[in-house]
Amino acid sequence: MDKKKAAERLQELRQQLSFHAHRYYVLDDPVIADGEYDQLFRELLEYEQQFPDLITPDSPSQRVGGAPLDRFEEARHSAPMLSLDNIFDQDELLDFTAKIQRYLQSEATISYAVEPKLDGLAVELIYEHGVLRQGATRGDGLVGEDITVQLQTVQAIPLKLLGEGLDIPERLVVRGEVFLPRQGFFELNQQREEQGEPLFANPRNAAAGSLRQLDPKVTASRPLSFFVYAVAEPTLTPCSDLEELFFWLGRLGFRVNPLITFCQTHEEIRAQYDYLQQVRHDLGYEIDGMVIKVSDFGLQQRLGNTARAPRWAVAWKFPAVQATTVISDVLFQVGRTGAVTPVAVLEPVNVGGVMVQRASLHNRDEIERKGLLIGDTVLVQRAGDVIPEVIKPIVDRRTGSEQPIEFPVRCPECAHPLVRPEGEAVTRCVNGHCPAQRLQSLIYFAGKSGLDIDGLGRRNMEQLVESGLVEDIPDIFNLKHEDLAVLDGWGEKSAEKAIASIEKAKTTSLSRFIGALGVRYVGEVTAELLSRHFASLDELTAATREDFLEVEGIGEQAAASLVDYFSDSSTMEMLNRLLQLGMVIVVPETADNPLDGHVFLFTGTLDKMSRNEAKQLVKEQGGQVVSGISKRVTHLVAGEKGGSKLKKAAAMGIPVLEQDDFFRLVGKPV
Repeated sequence: MDKKKAAERLQELRQQLSFHAHRYYVLDDPVIADGEYDQLFRELLEYEQQFPDLITPDSPSQRVGGAPLDRFEEARHSAPMLSLDNIFDQDELLDFTAKIQRYLQSEATISYAVEPKLDGLAVELIYEHGVLRQGATRGDGLVGEDITVQLQTVQAIPLKLLGEGLDIPERLVVRGEVFLPRQGFFELNQQREEQGEPLFANPRNAAAGSLRQLDPKVTASRPLSFFVYAVAEPTLTPCSDLEELFFWLGRLGFRVNPLITFCQTHEEIRAQYDYLQQVRHDLGYEIDGMVIKVSDFGLQQRLGNTARAPRWAVAWKFPAVQATTVISDVLFQVGRTGAVTPVAVLEPVNVGGVMVQRASLHNRDEIERKGLLIGDTVLVQRAGDVIPEVIKPIVDRRTGSEQPIEFPVRCPECAHPLVRPEGEAVTRCVNGHCPAQRLQSLIYFAGKSGLDIDGLGRRNMEQLVESGLVEDIPDIFNLKHEDLAVLDGWGEKSAEKAIASIEKAKTTSLSRFIGALGVRYVGEVTAELLSRHFASLDELTAATREDFLEVEGIGEQAAASLVDYFSDSSTMEMLNRLLQLGMVIVVPETADNPLDGHVFLFTGTLDKMSRNEAKQLVKEQGGQVVSGISKRVTHLVAGEKGGSKLKKAAAMGIPVLEQDDFFRLVGKPV
């Protein structure tokens, strides 16, 4: 056959195979026998082998996996892949919906999409002109890993979109969950056991491990599946809400979960929760709760997001899986902030597919409140199906041999006297030179919550500290290839990889750097607020308590902690060393934001939108919002019953905007 006819036949085969794969893997309704499909696939492979230049990215042959990768490349998301806030009971559901009504200043009925929350791995898929061009993991929400060739092997993910005649954007970014069905998980572990390989603890770990294989042929050998749950930019679709979107995505060839429902009342949402909880163990895949989303895209946009999660969605988690075991001992661990945490050493027990051997007891008060003793038989659960927790002792099983849990009076690491600050439940080591605190700070700085330096996980960091190569954060950036390559368990390649990752970490954003420092009371959200407020690291370190309190969302504790941290000479010495070693702190450009440099304060009640919505508008356009009047305020927005702030603004010469003036300024119709 000549090349022209081969190209025509290949196009026919690709269309037929894509159609039948969709019927089998997405609709679960095949219309031909497996043998007929295999025959068509063999014919495709024969033509592509004869004419390799005719192979296209959407060819079903690409699902078998190509050559192994050397490493994963970064993939930046066009819009953040945010986390979800969790709720655990009906009262919290009522709080969630009430907050939405208050924020929107509306009592109108709202439609909610209710979806099973799959226990898999969130991914992003980018289609250009209907063809899959890139797939990525969630990563830190802003940047993930490019796993395109691995995702191409997942049969339920369309390589080319269906829906001829539909209005498909030139570039469509969809998001969904890759998961391993229960049967596939069982068979995979059975195979690994026969081959003498370690077993996967649960289907989620197996799915994540399968997608992060550098050899895509390994991924192709795993029976992964996929459900779509969102698009990154709903305005680019012809849909106005999630109900229309799921129908549209289904026509494009995506697998949409059939258990998605739409509810308008708390009773309907609760009924669906009860139903999913009842059938969860009968499903062919793991779920650990359900997701509740405002369906209307216009309302989603009005509600917006916090720094880490959308305001219009929440995950209602199922009650944790429980088991009984025995507390054989209690250890005391010292964290990076000096907090001494009691940890129960448990007789190993399987809790929902995970072998649990330790669980946090939180603090002395919790131990006394629960009445725990060493030797107790206890009820253990994984909170949110994840975190091990001791619920209570089973008193009836006590034999009299149990021993009280003695809380130490001195730090178990440095022997410094422990203190319990007034009003706090936590006992602390206040020795700033405590080796345990320093180690935990180093682990945090290099870990996922910090700069995410590949190759410097907990065990490796412990090894570097023990060997004397790292004592403080700047020492990380002084490490050399020859220092690492000779360490036990390392070698040339792992040393090279770690040094490259360290070099890459030298350039980071201000928000990520602040978060990596591990300042007490300063987490990811607070770090983001600080990076938006202060123009540079120098400005941040020179800020006073009053300056920090002007940042909306930062309270007394965080402000005091920041002042203490940056007024410490050892902190400033450490920061100077980092800069001398080539650390570059990147501050996001805000020049294109119309409200850049403007600081707003609101007073009184707005009648055309809620105050929260107005604040969000300011932030989206580069402005800042503060909660108290000061010389930094550039505009006071006055609603009804403005109060004393109006007089103070007049005395300080601060311009006052009426509501209509404000709406014109932010580009909203009056």
